[in-house]
Amino acid sequence: MTHVRLEQVSLAFGQGTDRMPALERVSLSLRRNEVVVVLGPSGCGKTTLLRLVAGLLPPDEGRVSVDDRPPRPGADAAMVFQSFRLIPWKSARENVAFALPHLPRAEARARADAYLDLVGLSRFAKSWPAQLSGGMRQRLALARALAAEPGILLMDEPFASLDAQSRELMQIELMRLMERRPATVLFVTHSVDEALIMADRILLMSPRPGRVVEELEVPFPRPRWEGDIRALPLYAELRRHLWDRLRDMVLNDPGSDFHGRR
Repeated sequence: MTHVRLEQVSLAFGQGTDRMPALERVSLSLRRNEVVVVLGPSGCGKTTLLRLVAGLLPPDEGRVSVDDRPPRPGADAAMVFQSFRLIPWKSARENVAFALPHLPRAEARARADAYLDLVGLSRFAKSWPAQLSGGMRQRLALARALAAEPGILLMDEPFASLDAQSRELMQIELMRLMERRPATVLFVTHSVDEALIMADRILLMSPRPGRVVEELEVPFPRPRWEGDIRALPLYAELRRHLWDRLRDMVLNDPGSDFHGRR
């Protein structure tokens, strides 16, 4: 069942002669409860894709639909950002409840506590964000997004600011959460390894203007935290293929700082 669809979507930013194309004739679809990872060079329009699906931007051309309807901000999807975007003067519980203004206060508090428990932060419900580690703050941001119980979870490099160990643990944490509370996930990353570990499907995008140049079904079964798929020969083969394509696109892109280097 198709949950999200983009059909021949193009979008540019700016005015007149300064107008810069961000996406060009992008078509893609997401099945319900599927995890799709968007992988591509910097500036290729990955975040713009998330904003289109969230209903925060209209396309210049083409059509974006969620369940065959135009997306509406806040109604269909929740976003998780790289920078956490927590409210520093609110406790962990209050940060989660802040995403639930439509609920009575007692119900919002109860749901906030339930999702804090889901991400393992029950003991820190009264803590301020500044008192939490980077990994804990990212779990708090994830709890806030999940508490709204969205059908679509849009993730914009959510683990990029974490250290390598915390990043790997958060990848496992997210996969566990998606087993317990499925959602359709559109996940943006620059990391080939993260894409292969997290995705059901990978969409590889070209340099600006972004286009989907390859779609890769990830063949590894779930759950993926019960073994190390990175030890598999097929993992190394797929990683090399994706990295070679990314490297060649960047080196051959006249707009790249690495153009022409070998």
